Amino acid sequence: MAILVTGATGNVGRHVVDLLLRAGVDVRATSRNPESLDLPPQVDVRRADLNDPKTFEQAMQGVEKVFLYTQPSGTEGVMEVAKAAGVKHAVLLSSLAAAGRDPDHWIARWHRAAEDSIERSGLSWTFVRPGPFAANSLQWAGAIKAGEPVRLLYAHSYLSSIHERDIAEVATCALLQEGHAGAKYHITGGDSVTQAEQIALIGRAIGRDVTFEDLTGDDARAEFHARIGARLEELVEEGTISRTDTPEIIETRIRYYVEALEGPEEIDGTVERVLGKPARTFAEWAADHKADFAD
Repeated sequence: MAILVTGATGNVGRHVVDLLLRAGVDVRATSRNPESLDLPPQVDVRRADLNDPKTFEQAMQGVEKVFLYTQPSGTEGVMEVAKAAGVKHAVLLSSLAAAGRDPDHWIARWHRAAEDSIERSGLSWTFVRPGPFAANSLQWAGAIKAGEPVRLLYAHSYLSSIHERDIAEVATCALLQEGHAGAKYHITGGDSVTQAEQIALIGRAIGRDVTFEDLTGDDARAEFHARIGARLEELVEEGTISRTDTPEIIETRIRYYVEALEGPEEIDGTVERVLGKPARTFAEWAADHKADFAD
């Protein structure tokens, strides 16, 4: 049985590759630039681009199942190629936003469009819908290594950040085991702590105090725009969003942090139900990634 993995070097995809190899599965990975991939030699790497579904025609031959991550476009075409090649099951790395309280948000629309394409394909499917990735905290590494305060947007807002390995393990179960067809797995981390507490947990992992600056209101808006402005411009040029969406995107993020000040987020038990063990906590994630933050 061959399983095709897209995004094989991403935070989640690389763990999926390793878990599948450990299970003795033939793994195939795709990339627009396969020569740039740093993967184990037993992985069969093929050239393919999610934005150009026809490039998957050869890569899908002999594949039984696929792991996909959401792209703004191309999912429907890739599913048509997969079905024609005889693929039986697709596992999509989606987002909790697809079932969120703001269905008109561009991220929610983006992920729902991918999910809808897979549902229409006629293939069996599983959707993995994680909330915020703990790996998003890697953006703080530069400041922490430099001994500078980390600039946090609403430092006392709560997040149930998810270890990327938990996401990968749930996805791998859906690829290897029966009983996951038609499931929409909403998953959270093992605890809900404030960003300020996350900073303290990283400090504990690396053995020194880490300081932060709490940005709110217009300061938070300006900081968030500075962080994602270039990416938003890319999305505008790609046609994924319009330029008039930019203020909404910023305000939606600020609103999310403000609402998260109210108290800890609910911890979903999906990881434990699927894997038979609790989701990892942020402290565990910080310990696993201390080398990313150490001097």
